[in-house]
Amino acid sequence: MGKSSRVKVRLVTALFVCMFGSSSFGFDDGDFQFWSTASASFKVTDNWGGKFEEEFRFGDDASQLYYQHSDLGFVYRGLADWLDVGLNFRLVFEKNSAGQWKQENRPHLNATFKGKLNGVSVSNRSRFEYRDREDKKDVWRYRNKLTVKLPIELTELKLKPYIADEIFVDFEGAGVNRNRFYAGLSAPISKRLDGGLYYLRQSSKSAGTWKDINALGIQLKIHF
Repeated sequence: MGKSSRVKVRLVTALFVCMFGSSSFGFDDGDFQFWSTASASFKVTDNWGGKFEEEFRFGDDASQLYYQHSDLGFVYRGLADWLDVGLNFRLVFEKNSAGQWKQENRPHLNATFKGKLNGVSVSNRSRFEYRDREDKKDVWRYRNKLTVKLPIELTELKLKPYIADEIFVDFEGAGVNRNRFYAGLSAPISKRLDGGLYYLRQSSKSAGTWKDINALGIQLKIHF
């Protein structure tokens, strides 16, 4: 084989590697993921509080970082003991199907109703968010998350079990297009630091087809 022929073969091989060997972020149905969240909450006044949160998500069997967000918000607790109202801004970076990082600006308004029933802590959070997306049409979305915390502590670590379910409603005609189910444990690590571990199953609909992911998540929360 002549030199020019070998060069052509190498060029063709490189082209195939670029076309078919690059990472794809359209994860398989049932993909295993790892989510990591750290947050810091602080008191502003007797009725006002603030919170900053960072989250990272790894997909493709927890091998590829594909999502990151930073979220800053303030919550007002002065209306009633059973109601918190908050306003947040979330900056999201997520890889699209071509493996390119895209930005989303996401302000969101939250109202959380909370109380206890026979010692069981129950909260229901309604969220309205505006998704200003870099490569897609801007949309409004509603999310509702119901959380139930059991009134028990497991082992000497004081592990507190909880379950939660969250639905996502797209206002642009797609309707309910995502559901998340959580089952987890939270525990105090120190006076100002809490930790958590949870399992998440997420079902999402795209182009009329539902796909699932299973995720293991960890949380660290510091309080000032």
